[in-house]
Amino acid sequence: MFAPIPRRFALFALLALSMAATRFSHGSAPWLPPDASWAVFFLGGFYLTRQWRWALGILLIEAVGVDCLAIQHYGISNYCVTLAYWFIVPAYSALWLGGAWLRRHYQQVPLDLVRLLASLTVSVTICFLLTQASFYWLGGRVEHPSFAGWWFNVTRWYGRFLAVSCAYVALAVLLHVAFTQRSHANAALQSQ
Repeated sequence: MFAPIPRRFALFALLALSMAATRFSHGSAPWLPPDASWAVFFLGGFYLTRQWRWALGILLIEAVGVDCLAIQHYGISNYCVTLAYWFIVPAYSALWLGGAWLRRHYQQVPLDLVRLLASLTVSVTICFLLTQASFYWLGGRVEHPSFAGWWFNVTRWYGRFLAVSCAYVALAVLLHVAFTQRSHANAALQSQ
């Protein structure tokens, strides 16, 4: 007989599979789901706070591995792979820390939704600024970088990255509530 998989490992596997399944898209086809990576790192920080020593590193390696696979074997452009690419490490870590902060302040009360929105918005903003600014200023892809050009890119892309992250986290919240209610109902039945 197989021993049950600990919940944390199951959550990690779900997050890793979600990233692997969506990271290939990078806007290549409109019918593919958007990249869930940013939400995965935020949710990893929330659900795997104590496992950060291995979980964060493995997810970072997975992100780089999927990108390499997509570029080498699936014809995805390497346009974004520059010296600035490595800024994903502090950027994704900021998402992880946002989720971890939320976990530390999580009390299972309605105010948690405000904390969720605040921590998600702040961590996505930091992640976006780190990745976008490093790409714009250090990536070597912009011939004549200027503050106006950088700001134009921020206003063009920020909303989409925030919306996609919020959508995936909202789905996770719905699943979290459903599983929490089911667990409470099962516990109530067993106590009778």
